[in-house]
Amino acid sequence: MKFASVLALAVAATVVSAETNADRMARGLPPLAPARRGTPVARAKRTAPSSGSGQCNTGSIQCCDSVSQSGQGSSLDELLSLLKIDVPVDTYCGQSCSPITLIGGSSGGNCNQQPVCCEDNTYNGLVNIGCSPSMFVP
Repeated sequence: MKFASVLALAVAATVVSAETNADRMARGLPPLAPARRGTPVARAKRTAPSSGSGQCNTGSIQCCDSVSQSGQGSSLDELLSLLKIDVPVDTYCGQSCSPITLIGGSSGGNCNQQPVCCEDNTYNGLVNIGCSPSMFVP
């Protein structure tokens, strides 16, 4: 008999209450906050939109004669040291860059070298810092 009462008590303790806010309010209690349930979409990794539409999140698309990594002993490193620009090693930088305009403009929508999106375009195209390839679609 003791075992049956202990078993009944254990089962009753494990049953989750399905009390609704209507039941709580009928008893004069405040409603509970809504349960936050995560969905696979809410937990999905957020990434930056692709630049496949010919746009950059960091500025205009640039057409560079060459793109290389800093710290590899190339002419880029010499140029960066001459200009006294401190760039972390393995940062992609473009040299001799000009903006690509999609509608009219002097540069046109044509790039025979490498179209890139660069984070830092403050050196008038001589060197652009933090470049990544762009899927330029004219």
